[in-house]
Amino acid sequence: MDTKIHICEGQLGSVNARRNFMSKGFKIHSRVGLASACDTLISQTFGGGNHFRIGVILQQAILILLLACFPCWAILINTEPILLAVKQEPEIAKLAQSYVKIFMPALPATFMFSLQIRYLQNQGIIWPQVITGLVANILNALINYIVIFVLNWGVTGSAVASCLSEFIMVAILSAYIIYKGIHKATWGGWSRACLQDWGVYLHLAIPSMVMMCVEWWTYEIGSFLAGLISEVELGAQSVVLLWANIAYMFPMGFSIAGSVRVGNALGAGNTDQAKLCAKVTMFGAGFVSVCLAILIGGLHSHISYVFTYDEQIRQRVSDIMTFYAPFIILDATAAACGSIIRGAGKQKIGALAYFVGFYGIGFPIGVPLMFAAKMGIKGLWAGLFICIFIQCIFMVVYMVRMNWEKATTEAQIRAGAGEASEGAQFAGGEWDVLELVPEPSAEDKIPHTALVLRRGLALAAMIFILAVGIIVNVIVQNMIV
Repeated sequence: MDTKIHICEGQLGSVNARRNFMSKGFKIHSRVGLASACDTLISQTFGGGNHFRIGVILQQAILILLLACFPCWAILINTEPILLAVKQEPEIAKLAQSYVKIFMPALPATFMFSLQIRYLQNQGIIWPQVITGLVANILNALINYIVIFVLNWGVTGSAVASCLSEFIMVAILSAYIIYKGIHKATWGGWSRACLQDWGVYLHLAIPSMVMMCVEWWTYEIGSFLAGLISEVELGAQSVVLLWANIAYMFPMGFSIAGSVRVGNALGAGNTDQAKLCAKVTMFGAGFVSVCLAILIGGLHSHISYVFTYDEQIRQRVSDIMTFYAPFIILDATAAACGSIIRGAGKQKIGALAYFVGFYGIGFPIGVPLMFAAKMGIKGLWAGLFICIFIQCIFMVVYMVRMNWEKATTEAQIRAGAGEASEGAQFAGGEWDVLELVPEPSAEDKIPHTALVLRRGLALAAMIFILAVGIIVNVIVQNMIV
């Protein structure tokens, strides 16, 4: 059957879906999730005026994310065995493994770029990363053209191009930060303090990662399940996911702004401003999503032409889009709530809502509809619709009932409001001197030598995990051969 889907042609297209789950699922979503603790810590600290503490938080994040590379590598190096275990074609699994292995050295650069973005955007600086991304994408397209069509490197060339692009983005943004002197107000040099309070960062980072990963892993797993039914179902699922990505980008801008502004306001002790920012975020994301839902719903029979001319796939996409349109509104609402929750430092609630929603409601309903009821991907999306509907109700109710005064107090403690003269906040024309003094954490009482030993053991544990991954890979490869 000739499925003329533009996004999945030839060798590169065949490996795209498989390597996406491995490299995108474990790279992009884990990096964004772990870096998202900065959405709370940096935004609140910047709002509280304790600017040099931002540099310490960034140092903590750099060390923690570099350590996170090791378990990610341990998983990525076993891409082929994992894909074979879920019944993917051996040739495609091998190609995906080849792509991922070449890309693996770029993982630290990927993590650092994510931190750079959050370092800037949580201080209200947006355009540098936008321009950097635009320049890097142009260079990526040029490099891909050279290595794929001129040098004829195929999948290897695509991986090399992606790898180089990650380093280019980090280099460009680093050069901009240094050239403009943006770091001078927040970076006082490497400090021993960056070894302290990792627990605070991880308690925010891990739930943030769950919030990010759970949803997108669900979509990627759905693609695998669609592939078990037929090529038409897989093609339709790919098109729907592409439109889902596009639709998500519009309300995401409001979500990012909401997270930053809510965090800034809470860190500054301005509870009313935080509430107002939350309302504006919800309204903005809701308005944009309603417009998108009307547009996509009205064009449901035609939008698949952007990606494919195959009539069977187009018809299937049209069927899904009829009820995917209202899904856009719910998804945008959930994303806006999630961003506000991150800005307020309530990631555990968000992680619980996402995990229970997708794996406790969405999947248990969607998968039986998909196979037992023979509804295909329409059944999967029906389950996800129910999931996101319940999720929205829960998160909106939680946000309305949230104790904003308590959230403000917690934010000021995280921001170190009583550490220095920055604790004095200017509001309503008068200086209001804060008397919040955070209690020293358990780690603050640990001698520096013992703290270094702890972090050294953490590094050893991460290296051990990578070593286990390599050993497993060698054993499995010998079994395959």
